[in-house]
Amino acid sequence: MTNWTPNLEGRAGPLYRVIADALADDIAEGALAVGTRLPTHRDLAFRLGVTVGTVTRAYTEAEKRGLIGGEVGRGTFVQGQRPPATPLPLGWPPAGETSAGETGSGSAIVNMTTVHPEHAVAVQAFGQTLVAIGTSGRAAALIGYGPHAGLPDHRTAAAAWLERQHRVQATADSVLLTTGAQNALAVALAAVARPGDVILAERLTNIGTKALAATQGYHLEGVAIDEHGLVPDAFDSACRRLGPKAVYLVPTLQNPTAVVMPAARRREIAEIARRYGVILIEDDVFGFMVPDARPIQTIAPDITLYVSSVSKSLAAGLRLGFVVAPAELRSRVETAIRALQYSAPALPAEVVARWIQDGTADRIVATQREEDLARQRLARSILPAGTVYGSSAAQHLWLVLPEPWRREDFIGEARRRGVIVTGADAFAVGRASAPHAVRVGLCMPRSRDEAARGLRALADALDAPAAAMLSIV
Repeated sequence: MTNWTPNLEGRAGPLYRVIADALADDIAEGALAVGTRLPTHRDLAFRLGVTVGTVTRAYTEAEKRGLIGGEVGRGTFVQGQRPPATPLPLGWPPAGETSAGETGSGSAIVNMTTVHPEHAVAVQAFGQTLVAIGTSGRAAALIGYGPHAGLPDHRTAAAAWLERQHRVQATADSVLLTTGAQNALAVALAAVARPGDVILAERLTNIGTKALAATQGYHLEGVAIDEHGLVPDAFDSACRRLGPKAVYLVPTLQNPTAVVMPAARRREIAEIARRYGVILIEDDVFGFMVPDARPIQTIAPDITLYVSSVSKSLAAGLRLGFVVAPAELRSRVETAIRALQYSAPALPAEVVARWIQDGTADRIVATQREEDLARQRLARSILPAGTVYGSSAAQHLWLVLPEPWRREDFIGEARRRGVIVTGADAFAVGRASAPHAVRVGLCMPRSRDEAARGLRALADALDAPAAAMLSIV
């Protein structure tokens, strides 16, 4: 981490913007190189004698300008000032050519920290759909206050979508709309738990779940996982000892390990939850990628709050999520939606509903599946055998590091070679020890060519064990 401290003398305006301007100038002048890790919010606030909130606003402003980026648990890094990216078709340009935008040139950082699919079909359809909406006479319904759970026709379309692409048992009454899956999770937890309550999760879990538990005061406890997901005996023991209100899990393409839980394991987990009166919160954002994976919600619909979104399948920026709730919990879920957001914005829901009805959504998903599978094949052809873990249907992979690599050393070596990945420690719940592994997001690079460049750099790093020993004294 750099000791960067901005020079704020002679600058006018709100303090957070002054800090962001100083950051932009230092990047432009070469004082901060691309890939440099910036001080934490608290450290920089101490150096400047300002509040942590001011630094947070400054970093947020810099991120909006495309200067920096990062992920919870990893830090904030310089990305350099970029021109607005022109949306490109998946897999374009062909191998051998170079894409522009986020990871444009051969010298740019390849950011593989997140799962961030791009959709040329969605980009094209979006403009056309907005024009159609603008002339449809629906404006009053879309820009005014709507029902807390969403407009009835949007919920009907969502139920049809979830049944078709995720194989969920859903009706318009059982589906409540949210602002993305993270908000759906917040709503589901608020409906069944209070600050201080114990929530179980897989020992390695979604970073957003950790952040939510920390901010809302839930006591998050990790449960052992294996190559099939949550371990039943460990789950049973945790339920018996801790009396949890709920368990959060990702049975299909688990985040971060990309594991798909077998059907028999899903039934066993549902039986244990029922035995102890524990609510299952099932995150199925990746479910569309594995057509034969039956959600736990279909096994135990009366004790499951099913959450999902269109972020990984259609378009992340639409921020439309879903909670499928049993009848006994719907009023509590709706109350939580009202408290946290009042209602999900109707305009994105209208876009998605139209795409579901006219087949655009299915075409986008088909394109996304094809690209995800192609990038997995690419990864497995480049990375050493035995290091790639998880399903070949995932938008990410779990890279298990061979001896003598330690994850922190490998992350540093990967960055030195121009690639950013996320270490296992970012996903570990509480003080649980994290394995020497990293998550590699395959869809954030703008093209297969960029993805291949990042993957080759990772393979080269794995093949350089001497670098792993440099930090050992």
